[in-house]
Amino acid sequence: MRLLLDTHIALWAITDNPKLSTRARKLVQAPENEIYVSAASVWEIAIKHALGRHTIPISGEEARCYFAEAGYIILPITDQHAAATETLPPLHADPFDRLLVAQALTEPLKLLTHDATVAGYSDNILLV
Repeated sequence: MRLLLDTHIALWAITDNPKLSTRARKLVQAPENEIYVSAASVWEIAIKHALGRHTIPISGEEARCYFAEAGYIILPITDQHAAATETLPPLHADPFDRLLVAQALTEPLKLLTHDATVAGYSDNILLV
């Protein structure tokens, strides 16, 4: 299965955070699954870390390196992804989350999230 990790799921996975559910951990660690992290997540981490957000324990550069070490595939942001955000209903105001949803639906990838609002966009999004 091709899985796109929401930013918080990606952070929890690389930091072995106990907030990562057993189901999410199994999906991320299953060798048959391809794990993707969006360039938008690296961007979000970099911005929030620079602002001193305590929920972001690492910098964007550190995250990028950890994602590479974990074997995650970085998904670039394309013009098609950006345009697809326009077709989404206004369930969520966060532009990073909206872009991740658009990427998951466009590629297609299964998006793993812990955010029930994000999961409301599609059956293609797994609430974990």
